[in-house]
Amino acid sequence: MTSQPPSARVVLLSGPSGSGKSSLAARAGLPVLNLDDFYKEGGDPTLPQLADGGGADWDSPLSWDADAAVAAVEALCRTSRTTVPLYDIATSARVGEEALDIGPAPLFIAEGIFAADIIGRCADLGVLADALCLRGRPSTTFRRRLLRDLREGRKPALYLLRRGWRLMRTERGIVARQTALGAYACGKGVALGRIAAAAAGGPVPAPDQKASV
Repeated sequence: MTSQPPSARVVLLSGPSGSGKSSLAARAGLPVLNLDDFYKEGGDPTLPQLADGGGADWDSPLSWDADAAVAAVEALCRTSRTTVPLYDIATSARVGEEALDIGPAPLFIAEGIFAADIIGRCADLGVLADALCLRGRPSTTFRRRLLRDLREGRKPALYLLRRGWRLMRTERGIVARQTALGAYACGKGVALGRIAAAAAGGPVPAPDQKASV
């Protein structure tokens, strides 16, 4: 596939669970690839486990199929279309698949909590336009994530509370890790500005600018 030059580029949008990635991607007005649909299934023997014996560690990048995600990103960049899985978080299973076609769009967003883990690979493929990490106040992220997960029935309430508390305590470390992988940590306003600049074909703001929360 790499012999065909890319007709589109990708903005990788990462950030802690509940940071607002999906809503920001929708506001940007670009085609969106949901990278969280590339989670492994609950019966996969390669799933990492929580140290406390509480089951699979769905916040580890090892719970995610990075190879399939990169293949989908590259296919969209070079052919404008691909087939993506449909994943049901409540049952930890793939429940189907669907075709995704971005048409003539020269830019699209690939968003998910592990998006930063494929920054280097997308850059090597020559398809990366920008890589962002949404950040905010951990307490705000905790509330947003819990309300969303309860509303959607993603997991039992006690599990969601325990996971949410753990993620709130480690949120700054999550942002630091994604930044170390090459993502630019910023708030929603800065992120939208950088996406608009990439869509216009111009340079994104200098990375040494102070990001707003």
